[in-house]
Amino acid sequence: MTWALKRQIIYLLILLGIFAFIGYLFARPYINQAPTCTDGKQNGSETGIDCGGSCARACTIAVNPLNVLWARAFRVVPGRYNAVAYIQNQNKNSAIYKIHYKFHFADKDNLYIGAREGDTFVPPGGNFAIFEPAIDVGNSVPVFTTFSFTETPVWYQVTDANIKELQILVGDITLTNEETSPVVQTSLQNNSLFTIPEIKTVIILYDKNHNAINASSTYLDSLAGKSKVPISFTWQEGFSDKVVAKEVVPMFNIFSVKFN
Repeated sequence: MTWALKRQIIYLLILLGIFAFIGYLFARPYINQAPTCTDGKQNGSETGIDCGGSCARACTIAVNPLNVLWARAFRVVPGRYNAVAYIQNQNKNSAIYKIHYKFHFADKDNLYIGAREGDTFVPPGGNFAIFEPAIDVGNSVPVFTTFSFTETPVWYQVTDANIKELQILVGDITLTNEETSPVVQTSLQNNSLFTIPEIKTVIILYDKNHNAINASSTYLDSLAGKSKVPISFTWQEGFSDKVVAKEVVPMFNIFSVKFN
């Protein structure tokens, strides 16, 4: 081998080494990339692909589906009804930021008379209610009401600390004018240090057999930390059945609370 050929080989090896080094510099960020919750892989502390562990999103396989316990329409005045779906979230530490739903209404012959769509958050763990007001059904009477979620839920993890911190307490509940123009008065109390925004509160009234006989809803723009406010619910018509139990369900989107 001549010296000229040796020199060419040396130059070629040096050039290849330079290209290899440059290629390594470009590939290094991808080779040594730390696990993230958006990289499409199960890595780090994740218990699924980009879910569980330290990720905000909960793994769908690890959560129970929402259970619709019942759905009913309650008359406000002739031709106008409020609808309620009473739902159970069996997942103590999982909630949904937003999900779409739909009510369907049918008459005594099971003929379709209308629908109402909307979206809601789902609070972590426990029973909650979805309320749709002032549904116009004309001369029909909604005897059958069905409710369903119309999209696949995306679940997010919620810590025990946040759940424990943000408990809303319901005060004494009083019902007056039950047979004419009913009014229920109570209060909501926020013992935390944080302001809770957009509180939707539903009240459900039950008869002696624990059948729901009517419902109503009210809304607060916010409830400041360490505060208590009165709320009330009203109806335009008296109740045909005797109310023996009252359930007040305050709800808020836990992801909208600013923890600072």
